[in-house]
Amino acid sequence: MAPPLEDHQMEEEEEQRPLLTRAVHRSATNNTSQVAMVGSNPCPIESLDYEIIENDLFDQNWRTRSKVDQVRYVVLKWTFCFAIGVLTGIVGFVINLAVENVSGFKHGAVSALMESTSYWTAFWLFAGSNLVFLLFASSITAFVSPAAGGSGIPEVKAYLNGVDAPNIFSMRTLAVKIAGNIAAVSSSLHVGKAGPMVHTGACIAAIFGQGGSRKYGLTCRWLRYFKNDRDRRDLVTIGAGAGVAAAFRAPVGGVLFALESLSSWWRSALIWRSFFTTAVVAVVLRLFIELCGTGRCGMFGKGGLVMYDVSTIFDDLMTYHLKDIPIVILIGVTGALLGGLYNFLMTKVLRVYNMINERGGAHKLMLAATVSILTSCCVFGLPWLAPCRPCPTNGSPDGTCHALNRFRRFHCSPGHYNDLASLFLNINDDAIRNLYSTGTSDVYHPGSMIIFFVASYGLGVLSYGVVAPSGLFVPIILTGATYGRLVAMLLGSHSGLDHGLVAILGSASFLGGTIRMTVSVCVIILELTNNLLLLPLVMLVLLISKTVADSFNSSIYDLILQLKGLPHLDGHAEPYMRQLTVGDVVAGPLRSFNGVEKVGNIVHILRTTGHHAFPVVDEPPFSPAPVLYGLVLRAHLLVLLKKREFLPAPERYPKEYVAAGRFLAEDFDKRGSGKQDTIADAQLSSEEMEMYVDLHPFTNTSPYTVVETMSLAKALVLFREVGLRHLLVVPKACDRSPVVGILTRHDFMPEHILGLHPVLLGSRWKRLRWQKGVVAKYFRSLLVWITSRS
Repeated sequence: MAPPLEDHQMEEEEEQRPLLTRAVHRSATNNTSQVAMVGSNPCPIESLDYEIIENDLFDQNWRTRSKVDQVRYVVLKWTFCFAIGVLTGIVGFVINLAVENVSGFKHGAVSALMESTSYWTAFWLFAGSNLVFLLFASSITAFVSPAAGGSGIPEVKAYLNGVDAPNIFSMRTLAVKIAGNIAAVSSSLHVGKAGPMVHTGACIAAIFGQGGSRKYGLTCRWLRYFKNDRDRRDLVTIGAGAGVAAAFRAPVGGVLFALESLSSWWRSALIWRSFFTTAVVAVVLRLFIELCGTGRCGMFGKGGLVMYDVSTIFDDLMTYHLKDIPIVILIGVTGALLGGLYNFLMTKVLRVYNMINERGGAHKLMLAATVSILTSCCVFGLPWLAPCRPCPTNGSPDGTCHALNRFRRFHCSPGHYNDLASLFLNINDDAIRNLYSTGTSDVYHPGSMIIFFVASYGLGVLSYGVVAPSGLFVPIILTGATYGRLVAMLLGSHSGLDHGLVAILGSASFLGGTIRMTVSVCVIILELTNNLLLLPLVMLVLLISKTVADSFNSSIYDLILQLKGLPHLDGHAEPYMRQLTVGDVVAGPLRSFNGVEKVGNIVHILRTTGHHAFPVVDEPPFSPAPVLYGLVLRAHLLVLLKKREFLPAPERYPKEYVAAGRFLAEDFDKRGSGKQDTIADAQLSSEEMEMYVDLHPFTNTSPYTVVETMSLAKALVLFREVGLRHLLVVPKACDRSPVVGILTRHDFMPEHILGLHPVLLGSRWKRLRWQKGVVAKYFRSLLVWITSRS
């Protein structure tokens, strides 16, 4: 029903608004920011080139490729997928192994001190170790690789949408992401491993997609096949899905997560390769889990591929009936409200944290230390509010339960446990496993659940903005599971659902209310719990929570993208774009080159502009009239200047010039994440500045073009679906200049469009969301109706 509502609202706006006079701002400059927050630091950003460059050099290169080269290319792609799966699985295992052993040793030492009544010593050990771990994670992030901060999912999502930033997939970022995430999670900070694992998998894949390295002697001819953004984009997509599979041991969920949440372009061939990679991850994890089952991995090794298995025991408790559907709907709606509020609070806190972090490294460490001390005080202090409860008779063979991860004795006497300490003084995975356990309706006190829910909710909001590798997924699952348990307790005898089942539904509803994903989250939850009986309820909860939450704000990752200033193009066009043509927003001034251009002019334009592509226009004597020949890239012009193959007179290269090997295709391949060529590297003599260069063999002769009268909405769909970096605008009439301008990603940003046409601010249509004024209006109407009825 969304399109009819949208069209109806637009018709009303067109009737109420005076006629727009569309002035073409071709002389206006696009002043949208070319800088965004990447990790924890502002960095310059660029767009990626997914378009295939078709020119004489490209044609010559493809004609010389044999079938053997094509087979090598296909074999190399599948080999890379296998290697990405193996390495991502190993890294995922190492992170889990380190976190469980470091955290287990810390919690074990604290528990031993608590049993000996050395309470203050236990607190100082707990708070001090947490502070050291978090300061280590924040220090290496702030001073070694700021791009490793946060979860990395917004950066990966922006990259797959066509936005590039320096060092987001470098070796340094990968190393800091792994070490920093281990330290941050071990510091009892309310963060998770899933988001950083997505970034880690993408880093591993991007390193394979660099096309070799001269620095490390990797100059094999086979590797240069991947010196383009299209293959790198596919590898990063595969690596991100492998990261999810390694984090949750959910191979199918990893593929769907990359498809639903991250990727802007998808092909059936990419599904096969991504599925193969996640399957390799699952096999690698299974091998290590079997190895650790013999006790060789310290405190790691319990369980299998299913992290929160609820299907092996108490199957009769996982049943539900039609009368339970209203309760499930209530859980979905409440999860949506909590999720919308969570996203709102998160954006406010992140804005404050950004202002603090902008002041320098010392302020970043001070913020991390403050959050760490606050977290330690809450985690260690709140369990004192909980009463001691006797251990269940089935707790352990000897009648005690405090030695198990499921129960913590804390300050209680032998044979008793503290339910809040059992949740706080555990890693998040063990806490979730405790909440998901079936047949445990009397294990937790309702007051303890309220305290833990409020603390988990608040600490989740406060912890994410710290400069350290940190994820949102697992804390959201934990908070949702607590909320589900609390709902089951409040309903009491009015519901026959098991508390563990309601906890799973609570996690699903809170995930749907914050992250706003449905299919991938549903499959991940099923793979985590190993219970297909939950499928109908989880689907219903996710659909309800996402639909209701979308009425208030966007998903948490979309909000973070906006806060970071990453120019992400959505899959839909805003309706006000239908009222504009591309000629209304194209920015200038336009710089172009002749087909045979003077070297001095090329150097001058490259030095005075930051544009990455220029139209090439043929004029007499090379053409009877001015005609658009194509588009030449800035990087290719730099290569031409570097090779110094100049002509003394304005004439074209001979036809056999390219075929003679003067220029090689690999010279124009896009370089990896290392140093890029700049115009400052071109040192030319005054004689060379007076010479000429023929641009025809290196110009893309088939760039995407649109007529200036095309609607902006239609152009946006073309720009995003094809994955363009530049879109040429040509005139409607033939008696004008052959090029009106060039559209780039920033020309589709609302800041630029509404800056040119401020009259659209009043008529800008947003998604159907509740605004403060609307809510107040309906609330007053409800009060008037109730008063009149009474």
